[in-house]
This record gives sequence, C-alpha cells and structure tokens, in this order.
Amino acid sequence: MPAKSQAQQKAAGAALSAKRGDAKVGALKGASKSMYKSMDEKELAEMASTKRKGKPEHKSDS
Repeated sequence: MPAKSQAQQKAAGAALSAKRGDAKVGALKGASKSMYKSMDEKELAEMASTKRKGKPEHKSDS
C-alpha cells in the first residue's frame, strides 16, 4: 500500500531502517514505532518507496 503523505512515507522509512538493523529501535517514536511493531519489512519497503512528488506533507483528517 502506498503512503498517503510525505510524513507517512518518512515514518515508514525510519521503521524500515530499524527493522533492517541500520538504526536503533529505541530511537523510534510515534507512527514509526507503531509501524515497526505492526508491519513486516516488505510492507514497510513498499510504503517507504512511494514517490513524494504531489503528496501533502500531512494527510488531512477530512
């Protein structure tokens, strides 16, 4: 599933980095921490690889 915002894409990238062992899990906060726990590496890679062009910085709630 592709990311819906730039912030979601960045959080997935941080979680993926921790999942692969390149970053410390303890450094994760908020959305990236929950993504790390709930998604597998394939899902994170797919979300993190989403193109940012045309995506809002944050998804609106409406």
